[in-house]
Amino acid sequence: MIDLRSDTLTKPDKPMLEAMMAAEVGDDVFMEDVTVNDLQRKCAILSGKDDALFVPTGVMGNQLAIKCHTEPGNEVIVESESHILNYETAAPSVISNVQLFPVKGNNGILYSDDIKDFIRGTEYYFPVTKLICLENTHNRAGGVILPIESIESISTLAKEKNIKTHLDGARIFNAIAETEITLKTYATYFDSISFCFSKGLGCPVGSILCGSFEFIEKARKWRKILGGGMRQAGILAGAAIYAMSNNVERLKTDNDRAKEFAKKLFELGFDLNPELVQTNIIIFKHPKYPKTDLMNKFKDMKVLISSGSYDYLRIVFHKDISEENYQNLLNMFVNFV
Repeated sequence: MIDLRSDTLTKPDKPMLEAMMAAEVGDDVFMEDVTVNDLQRKCAILSGKDDALFVPTGVMGNQLAIKCHTEPGNEVIVESESHILNYETAAPSVISNVQLFPVKGNNGILYSDDIKDFIRGTEYYFPVTKLICLENTHNRAGGVILPIESIESISTLAKEKNIKTHLDGARIFNAIAETEITLKTYATYFDSISFCFSKGLGCPVGSILCGSFEFIEKARKWRKILGGGMRQAGILAGAAIYAMSNNVERLKTDNDRAKEFAKKLFELGFDLNPELVQTNIIIFKHPKYPKTDLMNKFKDMKVLISSGSYDYLRIVFHKDISEENYQNLLNMFVNFV
């Protein structure tokens, strides 16, 4: 079975397991886990931020950012198809008591002109626009990379309006593999940035949140409140350090495979624009087959895919798809009917 449901399915390979078992550990709640501290220091340097915090999940990273940048009753601007709005179980309303204001982007991409009119005025009966969250790459838009010009324009607007900014960079390294823009450059436009180790980088667990010293100190307290203190987490941080050193460059392979396979699907009559496939995600449908029927048809061919947004389906390429798997996949779809 070729499993293309998500890049979260990746499992540690032997070298990563060895790095995990060799990790020096301590109690991270006491800030005494040597390997966690090392990972946080490395990520702070890479992102150009003061400090970083290792967290169990990308959702926790995003929610800690929202909590630490806002006060109850504030409003947060997000793109209408963003992960924070669609896949985080209304957590901003539960944890931070804030309201999300969704703004429709163009294939997930927003510019300052798209959101400037939605920043609240100063009248007392409006919520305060306190935070803007962007997502790069954009999952529901099919792994689209936010142009640096769009990021820069929103960052400039936010600073003018004294609004904080956060980047959900769960798959930021897939973007970096294509653009060759550094993590530090992307991060410089935001007050905080989070990214995942457990997707394309192939780790079993973990994400990181980067920001100022004051921000991370507050986030550490809220991580504990939310049950995110992981004690001897160096075993997991060891996997993340290994991944950062060994699994970043190979993300270009995942991106290239997605682009090639998207062209194949398009040639076979699937409904998608292969020119919009920029990283490792393909969002598509078929004019003939309903969503569930198409998932079952793929499954009959020994290929697992996931449900995407609305009537679309999703394919995600990742490191556990071998070259043999990939060539077999291409051969399966020579004559899709």
